[in-house]
Amino acid sequence: MARTLKQRFSKEGIRSQIISSDQLRRILTPDPVYSEDERDMVYQTLTYIVEVLIRNGVNVIIDATGNKRKYRDDCRAKIKRFFEVYLRCPLETCIERESSREETHMAPKDIYAKAQTNEHSTVPGLGGPYEAPKTPEVLVDSNILSPEEISKIIVEYVQKPRL
Repeated sequence: MARTLKQRFSKEGIRSQIISSDQLRRILTPDPVYSEDERDMVYQTLTYIVEVLIRNGVNVIIDATGNKRKYRDDCRAKIKRFFEVYLRCPLETCIERESSREETHMAPKDIYAKAQTNEHSTVPGLGGPYEAPKTPEVLVDSNILSPEEISKIIVEYVQKPRL
C-alpha cells in the first residue's frame, strides 16, 4: 500500500519518502524477539526519524502496523501535520495475504504461522494487542478496496483545503 501511495503522490507532484518499520527493525534488531520493549524502541526510533525528515521538508509515508495507540499518539504529538490512515482489514485476510505474498518488502516471513505455533507470541492481533484507531483521519476497508482506490482516497484527503 505504501508503495502504491508513493507512486500516486509522485503522479500528483508530491515528493515523499517511505519509512518502513520492517526495514528499520532489520537495522535496530537484526535478530528480533518482538518483545514489548523492542517494539517500543523501534517505534520511538521511527517517530524520531520521521520527525527529523519532516522538519527538513520531506513528506513521509510511515509503513508500519503501529499496533498500539500510544505509538500513533506519540507521532501525532510530535508531528504537526501527522494524519492517520487506518487500513481496516480482518485478521483472517491479513493472515491469507501474508502467507500467499511472493515479495515481503523486508517484512518477516510466516509471522502469523509462527505466532499460531507460539514461536512469536506477541504478533499483533494474535498474541499481542492491536488497538484500532479511535479517530483516524482516513478510514478504508483494505479487504474491499484496491491499493489504487485507497491511494486515491488518501491523495484527495491530502489535497483537501484546510482551515
